[in-house]
Amino acid sequence: MKFFNSEKGFGFIQPDDGGKDIFVHFSNIAGSGYRNLEENQKVEFEVGPGRKGDEARDVKPL
Repeated sequence: MKFFNSEKGFGFIQPDDGGKDIFVHFSNIAGSGYRNLEENQKVEFEVGPGRKGDEARDVKPL
């Protein structure tokens, strides 16, 4: 996890392969209740089309 703004509910994941950062919205974080991610936290995710390009889906903290 590169960056996540819990107040605004979005952030960016920096892939391990050094590719382009991927947008993540809190609604795509797996789980229920309050969903948040921490900087430098490892996650696994799928990539799918979003409104402004690729975005992370089914994001699971490791």
